[in-house]
Amino acid sequence: MSYDAIVLAGGAAQRLGGADKPALSVGGRALLDRVLDACPDARTTVVVGGRRPTARPVRWTREDPPGGGPVAALDAGLRGTTAELVLVLSADLPFLDRETVRALLDAPGPDGAMLRDPDGRDQPLVAAYRTEPLRREIALLATEHGNLTGLPLRALTSELDLARITAQPLASFDCDTWDDLAAARARIREHGTVLDQWITAAKNELGLDLDVDVKTLLDLARDAAHGVARPAAPLTTFLVGYSAAQAAATGADPAQAVAEASRKAADLALRWAAEAEADAGTGAEGDAAAEQNGSG
Repeated sequence: MSYDAIVLAGGAAQRLGGADKPALSVGGRALLDRVLDACPDARTTVVVGGRRPTARPVRWTREDPPGGGPVAALDAGLRGTTAELVLVLSADLPFLDRETVRALLDAPGPDGAMLRDPDGRDQPLVAAYRTEPLRREIALLATEHGNLTGLPLRALTSELDLARITAQPLASFDCDTWDDLAAARARIREHGTVLDQWITAAKNELGLDLDVDVKTLLDLARDAAHGVARPAAPLTTFLVGYSAAQAAATGADPAQAVAEASRKAADLALRWAAEAEADAGTGAEGDAAAEQNGSG
């Protein structure tokens, strides 16, 4: 389903001492870029806040007056969208993933869907809204209150018929304090997640859109290190990547090209190791024969 995205990247960040929160990094990537990576197929992405460098092109806007609160910011962002469905996100969600975004977009709620966190709290800034009822309720709030400044999001969402979905527990984790930021940075370095986080960051930095078969590449690196020499591991994986890129340039599927290059390199490493083991065995047998001949 075609959709637009609105990312709210303003706010005073008072609990962060007024720091530029969307520009703070987790895993070497700005929080805003991590959120933008969760919705790469949005038809139009509007960021409400001060302009800053981003990993992909976006449209910029500001609420009037700046600092008018989330409803005013949402209204400003909505003016730059045309799709019938709009994804609304805050800019401080380091663990938001594409699967959660897709679940929100596909949910059957009459007016959209909102994430519910593990503690049972609704998250209106991790949500997908039908544009027509969203515009209608914002217009009614503006008429009722005279303007949108300072209005809480619950004044808007309470009038909408939204489905609630649950996703992976960290999808709604936000960085409101320095402790939150430190916790997020520590989380991505944990043993069970660090490789996935690093590969995602590296792919974004290099502009790659490729499913990486981590197990295959790690097995290849192990075989090269064990059967040849430890420095052979990174050099071999580099050569596999280069070979796969050449194959992809001729029209091959990139993931299949990586798999095929990895298979060939792994087979070579195993043959290399087998020769070394055979030579070592021959040497041992020769030494034993020499000893027997000498004793005779």
